[in-house]
Amino acid sequence: MMAFALAYSGFTALCLAMARHHEQILGRRAVTPRRRRLLSGLGFLLLAAALASLVLAEGWGMGTLLWLGLLTTAANLLVLSVCYMPRAAPAISAGFLVLGLVSTLAGA
Repeated sequence: MMAFALAYSGFTALCLAMARHHEQILGRRAVTPRRRRLLSGLGFLLLAAALASLVLAEGWGMGTLLWLGLLTTAANLLVLSVCYMPRAAPAISAGFLVLGLVSTLAGA
């Protein structure tokens, strides 16, 4: 669950780094270049963290395969949420992170 939360949050950050989606989701007119770099870096870092967590849990072969499937699922869910309820996308991302953290701590 934590890997999915990281992947969804990474895609959300990458989505917010784009000017059109930044305006659509947050209501702000323009994304500054500094914020764009920060969101892009955070997005790629979160996607890499999702890969690392799956590789540590399942090994390189299965971890990479699961990561690719997880990326597809997270990206499709984000596309649907941005299309139908764009302002809720950051809240959904935060909710997934909390749920992933709780499920990780409960399983430990």
